[in-house]
Amino acid sequence: EVQVVESGGDLVQAGGSLRLSCTVSGFNFSGSGVGWYRQAQGKGLEWVAAINWSDGSRNYREPVKGRFTISQDKAKNILYLDMNNLKPEDSAIYYCACGWLGPKTNPRLQYKYWGQGTQVTVSS
Repeated sequence: EVQVVESGGDLVQAGGSLRLSCTVSGFNFSGSGVGWYRQAQGKGLEWVAAINWSDGSRNYREPVKGRFTISQDKAKNILYLDMNNLKPEDSAIYYCACGWLGPKTNPRLQYKYWGQGTQVTVSS
């Protein structure tokens, strides 16, 4: 059974930093993409960042480029999202996902396995 568990969400002031962690068990990462998504209250789910587990190549949503960094610990099967210079518009539930299924119109269908999410709230 694949389990995906996020942690690290918190309430921070604008300009602050947070590190989110995603621990995955029971999943074979070889050649797989892994991603972070977020959903703000009243808005749709949106992709934030992704990393190829094998070669480490990374991609970011434009508004978070230069502020967020996605990284991996292959030995521990942990995915990280380091978030700096946080803004109120970054407030959302952040989800980790693995098992890339391909580009889909519905972002929830892009990955097979999802965590329950961790809340990030940025106060102004």
